[in-house]
Amino acid sequence: MTDGALSLWALPLGALLDALLGDPRGWPHPVRAIGRFISVLERPLRSVARARPAWERGSGVILALVVVTVAGTLTWLVVNACDRAGPLASLLGRSALIYWGLAARSLGDEARLASDAPDLATARRELSMIVGRDTAELDTSEVCRACVETVAENYSDAVVSPLFWYAVGGPVGLWGFKAVSTLDSMVGYRDERYGNLGWASARLDDLANLIPARLGWLLIGAASLLLGERGGAALRIGWRDGRKHPSPNAAWCEAAMAGALGVELGGTAAYGGVPSEKPRLGDVGEPFVPGTVRRAVRIMWVASLLALLLSWVVRYGITRAS
Repeated sequence: MTDGALSLWALPLGALLDALLGDPRGWPHPVRAIGRFISVLERPLRSVARARPAWERGSGVILALVVVTVAGTLTWLVVNACDRAGPLASLLGRSALIYWGLAARSLGDEARLASDAPDLATARRELSMIVGRDTAELDTSEVCRACVETVAENYSDAVVSPLFWYAVGGPVGLWGFKAVSTLDSMVGYRDERYGNLGWASARLDDLANLIPARLGWLLIGAASLLLGERGGAALRIGWRDGRKHPSPNAAWCEAAMAGALGVELGGTAAYGGVPSEKPRLGDVGEPFVPGTVRRAVRIMWVASLLALLLSWVVRYGITRAS
């Protein structure tokens, strides 16, 4: 079996593993290893930045380049080691890298654990595991809104972007993206601590998600049509509200989901006791109930299948052309 055929067969197998297994809490995961590597590198680079403040942005560039390069190189070494071990090892190695790179199952399960919790205290506790906002004072409607927001917002990072970068760059492309995404989640903040050191990571993440975020908008619209939801509204509101967020990519999928469900997302949320006003996406409509979250998860799953099919087609075209 050729490398191209292995790459193609690995896509559905890796996605199937994600659908069946997800990311159980406590299991080892390469993203956690990337996170620890970032923490180790951050300390000496921050020391350099403290000694020479003018070098802080330069230190951030070094951090981003080193992490992405190491992640890509290690992925290439793993793939080559699997290739040398034979076709079966090569297929399984690529499939495992895809499985670890996707998070559709975990995204849906974590949201459902919060929205379908037996009581409000449990719902708040489960929600606090997947969102950064304060959850202690949220009512049931606000818990469900937060669940829908996290499903929609993270759909691009968890599904579309990994599949996009696998399609165009194979396992190395996928894990290069995962390194960028992990950098952004750890240091890509616009605050006093990370505003300069994390600047390069945040901009790199913006660039890496530029196309996938907009693909996610289209895929949520298509999935909504297939499920009998408001597909036209998903596309219309995604286009109307997708650029409301200060980040160029953050609101596209969320706005599309708001349109598909006939709800308004965003609004006031508190972080560390400080209220924050997020852009309002969609139109005021249906109330948030656990069923709203279940609909959002169904849309996410169908949109994920469409993203997988699109990735397979693109990878097939690249394989045939090479």
